[in-house]
Amino acid sequence: MKAFHAYDIRGIYNQDFDKNDVYKIGYFLPGLLKTNRVLVGRDVRLSSPEVFEYLAKGIIDSGANVYDVGLSTTPMIYFATAKYEFDASVMITASHNGKEYNGLKVSTTGAAPVGYDNGLKELEILMNTGKIIITEKPGAIIPFNAKDDYLTFLKSYLPDISNLNLSIDCSNGMAGLFIKDILGNRPLYLFDDLDGSFPNHAPNPLVMDNVKQLQKAVIDNKSDIGVIFDGDADRVMFVDENGKFIPPDLMIALMAPHFLKNNKSQKPLVIHDIRTSKSVIEYIENLGGIPYMWKVGRAYAAIKLKEIDGLFGGELAGHYYFKDFYFSDSGILACLIILEILSKLKAEGKKISEQIQSIVKYSNSGEINFTIEKKMEAMLRLKEYFTENDQVLHFYDFDGYRIEFADWWFNIRPSNTEPYLRLLVEAKTDEMLAEKLITIKKILGDFILK
Repeated sequence: MKAFHAYDIRGIYNQDFDKNDVYKIGYFLPGLLKTNRVLVGRDVRLSSPEVFEYLAKGIIDSGANVYDVGLSTTPMIYFATAKYEFDASVMITASHNGKEYNGLKVSTTGAAPVGYDNGLKELEILMNTGKIIITEKPGAIIPFNAKDDYLTFLKSYLPDISNLNLSIDCSNGMAGLFIKDILGNRPLYLFDDLDGSFPNHAPNPLVMDNVKQLQKAVIDNKSDIGVIFDGDADRVMFVDENGKFIPPDLMIALMAPHFLKNNKSQKPLVIHDIRTSKSVIEYIENLGGIPYMWKVGRAYAAIKLKEIDGLFGGELAGHYYFKDFYFSDSGILACLIILEILSKLKAEGKKISEQIQSIVKYSNSGEINFTIEKKMEAMLRLKEYFTENDQVLHFYDFDGYRIEFADWWFNIRPSNTEPYLRLLVEAKTDEMLAEKLITIKKILGDFILK
């Protein structure tokens, strides 16, 4: 089925998967995860009620009970899975994708992610080959309140933000379910009403067109920072006081002092993905932290952070993971930590742009997409050219390649779901960055679809 991916089940609803597929997922999931209790939450997408209906029907027909949280952020489901000791949970969401998409994020004991490598593959096989026998003792749908405890948890991180002027874009997504309960009515809110048709912009903050309204609001409102959440509030991104988008990996460095200042761990590990700027890596090292590079995606990052007992971590896509949040990611929690840092900076007369600028030491291209079908051949061509013509300092071969040289590095990685190769280049100077980009684009030119 097209909707099964490395991290979750996701696609265009009624095209890549439909209610009958969802029913089968519900039926086989309790047996796969060896439980008779499945926690289920959902986002506000127009198709989510039907997805819930058929998922619940499948779970009930297998003999297991559905613990129905109702409308939820994805991080609230992670929180409730671990806190209330569920061995299976499902969040119905397509995260940052457009309104025609939907999906299922599956977790197990301790909020550990279930990806294709540790459960979803078996689930897909069961859907295709397993036999459905409706039990004589069906389960039931049991309403379940997780919101109160989750809000209490988040509020424990609420700093004094009385000195801050904020603009916050909820993208008509699930952050709007909680954000005013936490931050009150003082910030300027954009699109905080829940609307699964996403009438104002798609809920993906990595697409700059979706950030324009927030950037304008920050300027017009003279805000100290702009905050934007994705559709299910597991990701968050930021705009500085000048309306400039802040690359999300730089926020890992901004948060680092918060976690490393009073840390007593002998190995203060901070996880980051293969696309992370060297500015971030060196900044963490200068604070006494130990950067740990790993694969992109919660299915890998959350498991690895727990395995190494890391303090926190993040990704270029705006996911931030926390040891004290069951090694899971939460956009709102990351936001609260950033606001605490910003409040202290402002009290010292500093602006967010100035602090970010003190971190940045290199010129960075940002992630660039190339439409290429022959992804591996293109990656190998780049690898061969640069390893033959330059002295390699470090070579990493997960999530594509990250190849580091004395004065620059690049990452080339394939999209899991689209015919894209994604490129990121960083160099010591703007001139060197421009030179390397010209060379790389020339090499990739033979593969780019016309």
